[in-house]
Amino acid sequence: MFVRRIAVVGTGYVGLTTGACLASLGHRVVCADVDQAKVERLSRGEVDILEPKLADLVGEGIASGRLSFVLGASAAVADAEVVFLCVPTPMGVGGVADLQAVESVVDETRDLLPSGCVIVNKSTVPVGTSIRTAELLRRDDVAVVSNPEFLREGSAVHDFLNPDRIVVGCDQQDAAERVAALYARLGAPTVLTDAASAELVKYAANCFLAMKLSYVNAVAELCERLGANITDVTEGMGYDKRIGQAFLSPGPGWGGSCLPKDTHAMLQAADAADFEFRLLRATIDTNERQRTRMVEKVRLAVTGKRGGSLSHVRLGLLGLTFKAGTDDLRDSPALAVAALLKQAGADLVGYDPALAGGTDLGHVSVVDDPYQAAKDVDALVVLTEWPDFRSLDWARLAEAVRQPVVVDTRNLLDPDVIRRAGFTCTSLGRR
Repeated sequence: MFVRRIAVVGTGYVGLTTGACLASLGHRVVCADVDQAKVERLSRGEVDILEPKLADLVGEGIASGRLSFVLGASAAVADAEVVFLCVPTPMGVGGVADLQAVESVVDETRDLLPSGCVIVNKSTVPVGTSIRTAELLRRDDVAVVSNPEFLREGSAVHDFLNPDRIVVGCDQQDAAERVAALYARLGAPTVLTDAASAELVKYAANCFLAMKLSYVNAVAELCERLGANITDVTEGMGYDKRIGQAFLSPGPGWGGSCLPKDTHAMLQAADAADFEFRLLRATIDTNERQRTRMVEKVRLAVTGKRGGSLSHVRLGLLGLTFKAGTDDLRDSPALAVAALLKQAGADLVGYDPALAGGTDLGHVSVVDDPYQAAKDVDALVVLTEWPDFRSLDWARLAEAVRQPVVVDTRNLLDPDVIRRAGFTCTSLGRR
């Protein structure tokens, strides 16, 4: 395998994982960030991101001399053969992706890039960004490649080193092959295509997953109305190889750093192309409705009425991050539901294994202990699927609460265990 000199601009989930994993594959990697304190911490091997095995890889990379950290993109690209752009592309006005960070890096490094190097858009970017990047570069001797990431928070290192596929897009075949060769040791199927198709792959994949989640949430509601059991229904569906078992768990709605912004960006792209993407719009609308439905479930469980008042009702929230295994709160469906509960007049106390007590969330008082979150509450509401919650002492929780009511929006708990502890349990898609 050829060892390449690689620069990675940005040290968030994608950038740090990409840099550490490429170094573990034998490449020499320099990671750049604009935050000096963060660069200093990373240079000491201190990783702030809650991501299994990432800190170990960073430490190993530093010790081997294959991984280093510098302040600013200009300090990283001088002798790089490949430059990965892993900067934020948040949702901007109207749902379109905000490319200011990408354009800023291009402006900063334009005259510093070695002749013959390759710029790789690793961040999720709209179709046409590779062309736009090339126009901004104004460098015929520097190729621009799209190489979207498919990393899940909480398993990013595993996903990088055990990919389902590698997608590389560029109108220059040799540049695409050079980027694909970086992953040769992983032995994954590789899709070599044009830049526009590679850019669209990421959006198309994430939007499909969002549709699948919205669909199963709708089926769960139908199960409740028809007296069916969503767990048995999804099990029966999941054995069909055309469907698969992933993303068939009902919940309080989908969120996180990718699905919300990618679905809106895809919708924006469709509108710009004069295409009415009704299926995707319905997916987003269904997700918004799901959050309201969770509030209705809490109302019914606590008051016995779908329209019952939650004014001054005290609720203990179990789970606040957007999913288990991460400390990421961005577009968390748990917090979206919490905001609606607060708007309805409820007093909220919350616990999450990844958050320290006292974390400032505004409308939720965060505590260090699940039993403290249960003290004198009118109901416990499970909002994130942390496995830890299954093994709590539910009999002890029953003694702490004011009313022994549990609303399990993740179908995480065993209803029989909860009921034996003295609780009434409301879940999704079950009678």
